[in-house]
Amino acid sequence: MNIELSTYLKASGIMLLAFCFSVNLEAQELKSLSGANSPQDDQNPVWVGDNVLLFSRAFHPNNLGGITDPGDIWMTKKNDSGVWEEAIHRADLSTDGYDFALGLEDVLTLLVYHKGSGRNGMYQYSKFGKDWNFLRQVNFSGLENIQGQILGRVANGGKLIFLSGKGPESYGNEDLYISQKTGIIDWSEPVNLGSAINTKGQEMSPYYNPSTQLLYFSSNMHEGAEGKDIFIAKKTGEAWKDWSKPVKWEQISSRGSEVSVTFINENEIVWSSTMNSDGFADLMTFETIVPLEVPTNFSPPPPAILPPKKNIVDAMQIDSNKSINPIYPNTAIGKAEIQLSQLENQTSNEVKEVLEPILTWLVIDTKNKKQLDFELEFYKGSEAINFPKDDSLLVSNLKALGVNEIKVSSEGFFPKDLNISELKTGDKNVVLLTKLEPGSILLLENVNFKRGTSELEGLETEKSLTELANFLVNNPNVKIRINGHTDNVGDPGLNKGLSIERAGSVRDFLVSKGVEFENLRISGWGGSRPIASNATEVGRSKNRRVELEVIQ
Repeated sequence: MNIELSTYLKASGIMLLAFCFSVNLEAQELKSLSGANSPQDDQNPVWVGDNVLLFSRAFHPNNLGGITDPGDIWMTKKNDSGVWEEAIHRADLSTDGYDFALGLEDVLTLLVYHKGSGRNGMYQYSKFGKDWNFLRQVNFSGLENIQGQILGRVANGGKLIFLSGKGPESYGNEDLYISQKTGIIDWSEPVNLGSAINTKGQEMSPYYNPSTQLLYFSSNMHEGAEGKDIFIAKKTGEAWKDWSKPVKWEQISSRGSEVSVTFINENEIVWSSTMNSDGFADLMTFETIVPLEVPTNFSPPPPAILPPKKNIVDAMQIDSNKSINPIYPNTAIGKAEIQLSQLENQTSNEVKEVLEPILTWLVIDTKNKKQLDFELEFYKGSEAINFPKDDSLLVSNLKALGVNEIKVSSEGFFPKDLNISELKTGDKNVVLLTKLEPGSILLLENVNFKRGTSELEGLETEKSLTELANFLVNNPNVKIRINGHTDNVGDPGLNKGLSIERAGSVRDFLVSKGVEFENLRISGWGGSRPIASNATEVGRSKNRRVELEVIQ
């Protein structure tokens, strides 16, 4: 998609949305969330209390992955005048991959889903003042089997998670699933909500209210759907597959696509909608609080059916000479709904082999968020491995040759090493590189010291610093300042002394490997320059670090 054109169209859409317009018969006025929206894609609003709304914003230049980043977490607040303030990027909750917030497990713990940049799965973040500190990954068996556009929400006081995605038991594309909390960091394997909810189309972005037992979700296949609309179903029994027939929520339906909804309170909601023509979503609400016209009469669903053995797209051989028909006619406005009609009576010899995805890459300048040309080098331990330079790079081929590390490099940038276990096969591997220019700062991620000393420790430390030394030897005109940092525990004077001693140890190692002494400066800052809260061990560990600063 042409980003500039999309931005122009979206901006035009925002101006149009500045004028209130009517829907349904009662002329209820809608508005976009003023400062919260952008020319990019704003979706998945999640209310976390204290007048704070979190949401995911895709393709924004300030995202950690830049304009190709599929979603960082942003925040907007509703002030005392009822105005939604300009959105703030929450880098502390984001990666350069796909991120969205599911909501609060408790008043101090937020669940966030990450896909990319070394974090893949569900993670807990702990609230400290206005900041969120990374806590840990939770155990979520079966989550790795859920593909597609994953969305979800915490429910029932942090005891339930409702998810949407494409799993091995999906009825079509994305389906809705439920997982139950079984321990402090343990969740059960996701269970499909069944055929009353899920169709051969897309069901996405569930929100469940346990007090009313109503499930709100987006669908493009249930009766009355035009594009994607919000539907509501009522739980009718003890099992999680016991639901009424879903009913379209007419009050917030438009000619665009409605994907996700959240409740601010029992009378106020925010949802995402693509009412303009570029397909990017805005966050919407009512101009003034109006009674919510939630359906109260629900009918039984059709008889339950089992999901097909395989999803249509994965299992059926498609004749390229035949056209692909949409299940329902596409709307002129909103995201394109590309779907396959249900194929009946296919024989087993038409099932095609599932091929391993080819590795793809997106290498970006950390500072300017621009895409870079790059080269890849392959290593088996310290031994360089020759690998064909073609477009069919597969993880299985790398493993067969014993490759366990890949070096990503671009001229004029610090290179970055990736372990083969970090590679993604379903999405682009996004790599951020730091430019070799004055003012650039590079964190030495794999440099460790013996506890409470300046003595370097571990083979990983030696390997990392040796590679850095080789890079600096090959760039003799570069001058570097090595900055040592500690946390704030203990005597500030001793901490400062330890930080400069550690910076000195790094310099001594680099000099021993051939780097010119005159090209290296050292500084020790103790605990005076934290990058995370010192209130938790996770935050303190981030603050105990060594950084390189390019000074020439």
